[in-house]
Amino acid sequence: MNKIARGFFTEEIRPNDRRLGFCIVTVPEGRKGLLSQKGLPSPYKVGPYGIDLEALEKMGCLSIQQGLSAKSTIIVDEIGKMELFSEKFRRILIDALDSPQKVLATIMQRPHTFSDSIKKRPDTKLLLLNRENLDDVFRKVMIWLDK
Repeated sequence: MNKIARGFFTEEIRPNDRRLGFCIVTVPEGRKGLLSQKGLPSPYKVGPYGIDLEALEKMGCLSIQQGLSAKSTIIVDEIGKMELFSEKFRRILIDALDSPQKVLATIMQRPHTFSDSIKKRPDTKLLLLNRENLDDVFRKVMIWLDK
């Protein structure tokens, strides 16, 4: 299996301590694109944030697909409300989960039909992450990745 992980994570856009949105960052390249922004015109919204599904699909979905092709560990941060507007993201995520590759992901805690179905999969292990257990969860994830 390829040791280079592939996928994406999201990062807050926070100038002057005010969150204005989120960007998507590909792994391992570190390419960035706008995922959401306050006031962004879009038919897809979460609170005040307009979502740019094209960036998610061109960058995030492509990075997951590349990880599948390379037989890499897949990183997905996150499986959340913004990402779940994309049918393409849902399909590629299920392809990744159904593959033999390891998938390390964060997932929304709130109830949602699609994310709840992932949480119920027999091949899914959930770890609740908080400030108090960060070191313990990190250790468990590193052991799992080394297997």
